[in-house]
Amino acid sequence: MGRTLRALILMVLVASCGGGGSVAPPRNLDNACAMLRERPDFRRAFERAERKWGVPLHVMMSTIYHESKFEGDARTPLRFVLGVIPMGRQSSAYGYSQALDGTWDEYLAEEGRRRAKRTDIRDAADFIGWYMTNTEKRLGISKRDARNQYLAYHEGQAGYARESYRAKPWLMRYADRVQERAIMYEVQLNRCR
Repeated sequence: MGRTLRALILMVLVASCGGGGSVAPPRNLDNACAMLRERPDFRRAFERAERKWGVPLHVMMSTIYHESKFEGDARTPLRFVLGVIPMGRQSSAYGYSQALDGTWDEYLAEEGRRRAKRTDIRDAADFIGWYMTNTEKRLGISKRDARNQYLAYHEGQAGYARESYRAKPWLMRYADRVQERAIMYEVQLNRCR
């Protein structure tokens, strides 16, 4: 095998092992102003989605924080059989918004956004705006109500309507934290805007 061919094969192998181009999350996730200064693309994405859908920036940011900690390629943990044999992921949730495959496909079809990606903050913010707008229309939950919007986001709109979250005290506590972070982000953003 020639030297050039070996070098080419080695380059292809090294390139295929590289990351998916995912951008690291902002450094200070507890400071909305610092995050948006560090990542102007996030600011533009959230402001665009806020203008389009009317979902407040701080509600979208808190949702993404609690879904993925701003990791664009976040996935649910693997499930294991006998503690060692991987059997796939807990769900199809993926990306910044942790959108499930079926819900993401519904969004793509309704919005005509065939090229949207869950790993793109612009698309994730737009998805959250779309979902929360539909939640307000179907369930009457205000777009400013981060807690109940999150419960409907996590359980699905049908699950929320059935009040499935009531059997999950841990989820209700988690939704309270989503609300608290949204309030924290709102106060910070009011100071730095």
